[in-house]
Amino acid sequence: MDLLQSIILGFLQGLTEFLPISSSGHLLIFPAMFGWDDPGAAFTAVIQLGTEAAVLIYFRQDLWNISTTWLRSLRDPSLRDDPNARMGWYLVAATIPIAILGLAFSDQIETAARNLWLVGTTLIVFGIVLGIADNIGSRKRQIEELSMRDGVLIGFAQSLALIPGVSRSGATISAGLFLGLNRAAAARFSFLLAVPAVVISGFYELSKIIKGDEAVGVPFLNIAVATLVAFAVGFAVIHWFLRYLSNNSFAIFVGYRLILGTGTLILVAAGLIST
Repeated sequence: MDLLQSIILGFLQGLTEFLPISSSGHLLIFPAMFGWDDPGAAFTAVIQLGTEAAVLIYFRQDLWNISTTWLRSLRDPSLRDDPNARMGWYLVAATIPIAILGLAFSDQIETAARNLWLVGTTLIVFGIVLGIADNIGSRKRQIEELSMRDGVLIGFAQSLALIPGVSRSGATISAGLFLGLNRAAAARFSFLLAVPAVVISGFYELSKIIKGDEAVGVPFLNIAVATLVAFAVGFAVIHWFLRYLSNNSFAIFVGYRLILGTGTLILVAAGLIST
């Protein structure tokens, strides 16, 4: 993979990570359409660090308040009812399912799950799920009204994103909507929840590459550039997406998923792209 291809994939990662349209699906579909090599699960996991850096910076004040209050609450019981301390526990609980399942099915994630038949199907199925959630959810609850039960349920939804095409943000936002969160609150919790899961996964894959335990097949310089591009584009997307949701539904993303998923299945069936 040359530098230009890496830049394009970094742009795709930044553009699609926070939108409910599946960044991993795009990083499989677009190389296949242009005849590029599959960049691999390790490449995808590492450049996600760029988009997670965007989350860390964009939500730096929220994350600082959550992490410091949560840590202090471990020693001071009087802080355990503080909204930031409770949010810390929700993020911890919600990360456990994807951490366990990610380790248990790591081989399948890196091989069998990276199949365009599966990606096309999940784009369609979970696009429909998002559309249903957006239409039947009450959208009355704020992020401050989250409970531990909500956190755990959204965490299990996040674990579905181990399958390319599902979309981590799409699955978690859908779960939040089903639980009655408004659109902006569902998206905000989804962004915060991305931090522990994706950062741990990205550094785990990066450590294997550095130690030589895993060959990513892409020069390190290209990975670094793609990660920086993903950061810049991801930061802009977070800002735009939260503003967009204040006055708009998810209909455009549902429609896009249906078109992309259907198009992918047609191309694979016709033999125009390889699984």
